[in-house]
Amino acid sequence: MNKRSGHTIWVRICHWLAALSVIALMVSGYAMLMTNPNLYWGEVGNPLTPAFLELPVSKNFQHGGWSEPTPFFDTEDSPVTSNRGFEILNLNSWGRSLHFLMSWIFVITGCVYLVLGLLSGHFRRNLLPSAGELSSTAFWRDVKQHARFQVSASDSGPPYGLLQKFAYCMILFFIIPVIFLTGLTMSPSITAAFPVLLDIFGGYQSARTIHFFAFVAMALFLLVHILMVLLTGVGRQLRGMTLGLKLPDIEHD
Repeated sequence: MNKRSGHTIWVRICHWLAALSVIALMVSGYAMLMTNPNLYWGEVGNPLTPAFLELPVSKNFQHGGWSEPTPFFDTEDSPVTSNRGFEILNLNSWGRSLHFLMSWIFVITGCVYLVLGLLSGHFRRNLLPSAGELSSTAFWRDVKQHARFQVSASDSGPPYGLLQKFAYCMILFFIIPVIFLTGLTMSPSITAAFPVLLDIFGGYQSARTIHFFAFVAMALFLLVHILMVLLTGVGRQLRGMTLGLKLPDIEHD
């Protein structure tokens, strides 16, 4: 059996900081979503306007209704106000505070990972598929093996499989940037300085909706990631990701 190292120390530190911050972001994001479980599209949206999607995540979903709307002005397109006919569930205060705090921890960790990954050649060497791997036959073979749970035990760390590389690259270079940019777009102070963000994502409410779906994609990735860790030897994977121990390669018959 050959000896090979687990993950490098900077990969391990970034991994666990990101994992802890993502858990906190999920909890705080869910708390904020329960306050207004409706998603909208466009520039504005509130509980008195039609929703793009209604999520049954709290008692604020399909609630007790509103009193008769009262317009602010005597015009046909006047904004309206109305009193709630129910006691609102509001966890927005601590949810927003925790979400903003952990989002910057996640962003700083991601920036450190990005810089070190580029400087060390980690992305080029371990994450980007090589020209020889890029074939539809190899890709679909990997997809079928994962769909049938035909995943053999593996070492902790590189080399990664083709489907694994695609998943990591999709999360690192697409989903996470979308989450970050849509999060910035929901801030009026940021869009005042960079109004182009509103043009890119179609408004504050569209950015919130895209932010939600991008984070759902990340959550699904994490579920599959944890499942793969369990299937490929959780003890070996955790030792490599926490202690960076040199682990023996697995020999197959």
